[in-house]
Amino acid sequence: MKPEEIHIISNLLLNEKVILYPTDTVWGIGCDATNSKAVSEVFNIKKRVESKSLIILVSSIEMLSKYVESIPSKAKEELEKAIRPTTIIYKNPMGIAANCIASDNTIAIRVTQNSFCKKLIQNFGKPIVSTSANVSGEPTPKSFSEIHTTILDSVDYIVNLQQEKVATASSRILRITDDNEVEIIRE
Repeated sequence: MKPEEIHIISNLLLNEKVILYPTDTVWGIGCDATNSKAVSEVFNIKKRVESKSLIILVSSIEMLSKYVESIPSKAKEELEKAIRPTTIIYKNPMGIAANCIASDNTIAIRVTQNSFCKKLIQNFGKPIVSTSANVSGEPTPKSFSEIHTTILDSVDYIVNLQQEKVATASSRILRITDDNEVEIIRE
């Protein structure tokens, strides 16, 4: 993807728009994770209650450190050895839209491995929401062709990349306990 296109998408995110884009797992519905109005629109598109939290993507561990109070040593260890996409639940998020944060004051964040997502987030300079491209309760589409037209018609912009890709799995989701142990939420 050309740098100009990344810049255009970044401007859309900056202006509270919602995008449909390929991630390191399934296709995602995304927006500026620091903007509560944009996040509300994602919940609206998914027909999902705002009490359910969303996964957030960052481009690096350095960016992650700006949005959580602390990164447990076990989390760093898991991120450094991760072969497949790994989402970790962190306590005490900072600078994230309140409607992205779970009721227990935690946030699920993944350091993306996808080169497009990494470039987009670096250019945008902030984390983005990454929730599966389906209406809440319906099956997660494994490819672009499986995304329902209601989702396609609801977003402001569809990224024209990897539309033939078929996802084999969602990310692993881990939580680091107060004892610095790894709890597997989704394998």
